Amino acid sequence: MRIWRKRESSASSALYVKGHDMVQRTVRILLRLTPSEEQRIRQKMQQVGIRCRAAYIRKMAIDGYCIHLDIKDLKRVSFLLSNMANNLNQYAKQANTTGAIYKKDIDDLKQRQEEILTVMKEILRKLEKLQ
Repeated sequence: MRIWRKRESSASSALYVKGHDMVQRTVRILLRLTPSEEQRIRQKMQQVGIRCRAAYIRKMAIDGYCIHLDIKDLKRVSFLLSNMANNLNQYAKQANTTGAIYKKDIDDLKQRQEEILTVMKEILRKLEKLQ
């Protein structure tokens, strides 16, 4: 994550801290917008989660795009994988101690695996749209 803090400097330039490196920006560009254009920029900033207008405009001018990754789905997959791994360990322990495993337990693992695959397919579908 990049954290930019303005450092006090001369009136003609601004120094920003990026990690431990200093970035000095001395060139100023004036951009005039209509109120509706400004509103569209603010909406797009909000969509990608950028609060600093200068950072957003700089990123768009240099790279042409900003990507906001919503990782809720990845967290869900991680949670489901963790649950499935815990259950698998419990089933293995039960099979080792009693020598038996139940069809219900196998069906539960299959259902969890299908749920993970469904979520992963949805994530991949969303990532394909980015290309």
